[in-house]
Amino acid sequence: MRIADADTRTHNFEEVALGYTEEEAKKEASRCLNCANPRCVKGCPVNIRIPEFIEAIKENDMQKAYEVIQASSSLPAVCGRVCPQEKQCEAMCIKGFKGDAISIGALERYVADYARENHLSLTKEIVKKNKKVAVIGAGPSGLSCAGELAKNGYEVTIFEALHKAGGVLTYGIPEFRLPKKIVEEEVDSLKKLGVKVELNAVIGKSLSLEDLQEEYDAIYLGTGAGLPKFMGIENENANEVFSANEVLTRINLMNAYKKDAMTPVKDSKVAVVVGGGNVAMDAARSLRRLGIEVHIVYRRDMDEMPARKAEVEHAMEEGIIFDTLKNPTRILKDEDNHVTGVELIAMEYAGESDGRKSVREIPDSHTIMNCDTIVMALGTSANDLATTDSKVERNERNLIIVDGTKTSEKGVFAGGDAVTGAATVILAMEAGKKGAAEIMEYLS
Repeated sequence: MRIADADTRTHNFEEVALGYTEEEAKKEASRCLNCANPRCVKGCPVNIRIPEFIEAIKENDMQKAYEVIQASSSLPAVCGRVCPQEKQCEAMCIKGFKGDAISIGALERYVADYARENHLSLTKEIVKKNKKVAVIGAGPSGLSCAGELAKNGYEVTIFEALHKAGGVLTYGIPEFRLPKKIVEEEVDSLKKLGVKVELNAVIGKSLSLEDLQEEYDAIYLGTGAGLPKFMGIENENANEVFSANEVLTRINLMNAYKKDAMTPVKDSKVAVVVGGGNVAMDAARSLRRLGIEVHIVYRRDMDEMPARKAEVEHAMEEGIIFDTLKNPTRILKDEDNHVTGVELIAMEYAGESDGRKSVREIPDSHTIMNCDTIVMALGTSANDLATTDSKVERNERNLIIVDGTKTSEKGVFAGGDAVTGAATVILAMEAGKKGAAEIMEYLS
């Protein structure tokens, strides 16, 4: 897929991946073998009938292509952009064993964008059922659950704590990877199915789980895992030490990159982002677009980074500096509590642990990196506010305990990051889809 020029894109927040033209999409679709036993479908967490929608592209039947995808996925324009297809459906593609796999994600995005731009809608008649379901959280898991329920005639209301729906799709993933208008239009498509969305509704504060149980026949908890983790090192409470969540929320949800923003990201010359996952790449690339020199500090090497390969490559193209096999040991600050630098220690490999290379510190290898901003991108944990004073059980990691998606509270289901810990958008959607299926079974 064509992408925007690196020198140009580092000065704006416009989408980097430009999508297929009609000619490009048909050319790529023509490579599909339409396998009798499609391995790609097995590699898709939500089991999209991939060869079928690709065949529809070949036949120029975009309505059919759209309906095939929508039968399995409620957020195709999102998945086409942020799913790690290279580790899922595309990894299973038979063409990939002797060459390039079919670009399934790019084709899914093409169909979803075509449907949106040409105002395609589902033609299947929905038979309404006299059952009400509350979904807590308008992130990918909650939206997926709501979409599946609405398609099957259930009355669904989503309760979202923030002032915009989308969850991590809105506050966490940058505009240049996932334009917010795409998220808004995907949410609008659910509203057209009858889904209601209540914003600024903090379950556990403005309403309790018990309040919802009195009004709704079933409840789905898709509250995600939004509490950031820190290292616990010296001076981590200095003024310019942020979580990646805060930086991305300010930029994505509150437009902090604009000059007239009410919550601007502090003027910075050199920023250090600690971590090697997709969130670290998102934070680093966002800060780079503000004209900041950005370093990514990661305790393993480039090959061990969990971030998508394409995101790492895009970050390198945009001038982000990678300082690998290093780890922060303390933060330096001045008398006014402002960050002045970070002390790093060199790391080396020391065998394997749980199937992954383990690392250890090299004694007496400390160095100082001067910087004025530090961003911790070390993962997140679950927030238990929504289940306060309820019978919903959690484990020692504060994750909701489920059997399938059933919680310990009758009629209450859960899935996504609130159950598994931080994971991918598509895995959260898979959980939402399973939750919807179990809710429908429970209500019938």
